[in-house]
Formats: sequence, structure tokens, C-alpha cells
Amino acid sequence: MKSHQWVVFLSIVLTIYSLTNVYIFLKGYNIIPDSRKLSVIYTLIFIALALTFIAGKILESRHSSVFSDILNIIGGFWMGFMLYAFMFLLLSDIMLLLFRISGIVSSPNVLLYRKWAFLITSFLSVVLITGGFINAIMPVIKKYNITIDKPAGDIKTLRIAAISDIHLGSIIRKRSMKNLSGMLEKIKPDIILLLGDIVDGELGPVLRGDLLKYFTRPQKEDALYAITGNHEFIGGADRTIPYIESKGIRVLKDEVVTLQGGIQLIGRLDRDSFRFYAKERLSLEELMKNIDPSKPVILLDHQPFRLDESEINGIDLQLSGHTHNGQLWPLNYLIRRVFELSHGYLKKGNTQIIVSSGFGIWGPRIRSCSRSEVLLLNIEFRGN
Repeated sequence: MKSHQWVVFLSIVLTIYSLTNVYIFLKGYNIIPDSRKLSVIYTLIFIALALTFIAGKILESRHSSVFSDILNIIGGFWMGFMLYAFMFLLLSDIMLLLFRISGIVSSPNVLLYRKWAFLITSFLSVVLITGGFINAIMPVIKKYNITIDKPAGDIKTLRIAAISDIHLGSIIRKRSMKNLSGMLEKIKPDIILLLGDIVDGELGPVLRGDLLKYFTRPQKEDALYAITGNHEFIGGADRTIPYIESKGIRVLKDEVVTLQGGIQLIGRLDRDSFRFYAKERLSLEELMKNIDPSKPVILLDHQPFRLDESEINGIDLQLSGHTHNGQLWPLNYLIRRVFELSHGYLKKGNTQIIVSSGFGIWGPRIRSCSRSEVLLLNIEFRGN
């Protein structure tokens, strides 16, 4: 991404972040009893919490440490609180306006209303964050039974584990990787596919603990493939991809590999490679030039845009991630408007598409509208 684009993007993000914090801060400050000491304490605590995420990211980019991890964890939870506090406080302001117009709340009771609105908002936000955290650390295995009406030689069935959006970094660390490895050992897939965003961003927190060394899997030759996600490019693909490949993971970058039975696996470069590195990825039509259409074709594409292209080009099965299914309620409703398929299964003509909500998280370790998951696909091949 060009430097001026980064400046514009960061300016917009920081402006929204700052205004949201100011709004929440003032709502709390205005209900504090007339005490200078309490006002100062509230202000200092609020400013410290509001700056944790930004400070954590800055420190992480310069020198990753346990301290920067802690700041990122606290800052992530604060971002979750920001979302819910802003949403509930804005709703309470709209209700107050309606109540004052209708005479339900009179001027002398406005301060009392705002006090209870802030307290109830804080309580509801904490409940949602706590529940979302518990949900985020309890990944599930999501099973799909898929039939592809093409022959795959002597292979009649194939058991695929697909994992998207691990986001290894300051928050998703050794314990999560061991948990993922245990899940894979339990389901014993024939092949494992990593659908992008293996690394969260900056590589420092990953290298500090060499986190991918804790990713173990049933040992099978030619049974582990990956593609890039947008976060591999955010953190610097020239460092991130070689690290991933150093762990015996083959990263497909606009490549096609043929598996046993003639099953053809296409791994696309993430569409953000152009935004960050001005590297245009190959079109799906170009990647299909040497494909045998009589054999099964599986496409790995991190971001599930332009699903019609997969249908037009005769893809049998597409696997994607990226969306997190919104991760935080009610963002799942927004994500559904952006993507034709934000999570789950869709069939377009003869093309079957599955989008995973992902194993890890971005930002807050909270999932209040989706589950962390590992996909288990039991594929049956039919045909002459």
C-alpha cells in the first residue's frame, strides 16, 4: 500500500476511534459526583484504556514483548467495550429524546436517567464481552458432507480439515496452537488446508515464541497446503511467507497442484497482494487453462468475493474464510450485506462453496455472534 494511502486510512481510523472514545468518556464523566479526585481518577483510567490498543501495536511493530502482548489483549477487550458502549449509549440518547418529547422524563430526572443508562450500558457490555470471550476460546469442529460428481481414480472419499484465520500473534499463541493440533489429531484428516491469515500481522510476536512449531498434525506426505490471506501482506509477505514455508507448509501462490486420484487443488494469491505490493494475481480463468475439467477441482481463495467466477469456471468446491462471520454482534448483519456468502454453505450451479468463520480472531478475543471452528469435509467422489 502506498504511503499516502496509509496516511489517509490511518487518519480515518484514528478519527473514528478518537471520536467514539470521546463520546463514551463524556457520558461517564457527566455522571461523576462533584469530586475532583474522582474526576481525575476516571479520566486517567479512561485515557490509559483508550490508548492500550494503539500503544500495543506501536510497541509490537518496534520490539515485540510480553508487555506489548498484554497491551494488545487489554486493548482488544477495550475495542469490544467501545463497540457495545457506543451502541447502547447512542440508543439510550435516542430513547431519552423520545421520552422528553413525550413527557415521560422531565428535566430534573435527566441526570438520573443518564446515570442509569451508563451503568446499564457498562453491565450489558461486560456481559457480552465475557460471554464472547468464553465462546472464542472454545472452538468446534464443523462438519460438511460433500458429494462431487466426478471420479478421483481409486479415491472414493477424502477427509479434509480446513482452517482459516488462525491469526497467530500477540493474542493467539502457543496454547491455541496446541489446541488446534489436538483437534486435528482427533479427526485425523487425509489432507489439511490452511485458508489464509495464518499470521495476524507483525511477525515479531510469532517469531518470539516460534509459534508455528507448536502446530503439529498427523504426518502424511504432501498433505498440508496453505494460501495467503490479507494479513500475510499486512505484516510483510517477504518475511511472513518464508517463515510459514520453513515449517513444512507449502504455500500456494497462484499455483495448481494435483493430488492423488487426479484431484486438482488451486491456491490463489490473496486479492490484497495488489493493494500492498502492487502484485496483480492471476485470474481464475488463467489458472484454469491447464486444468482437466473431468477431474475434481478444489479452489482455495481467502476472501469470498465474486463467487460467480467460480461457477463460470467450473470449480467443484471453493473454500474461503476472511469474514469471521462478523465476530462481534451485530457486525454479522453488516458482513452479510458485503458478502454473498459470509459463512456456511452455498451451491451455485455445480459449484459448492464453504466459508469458514475462522479459528482465531482479530482484535478482541471475543466472538459474540460466531464460533471459532475447524472445518471437517467428508467428500465423496462419484462418476465413471
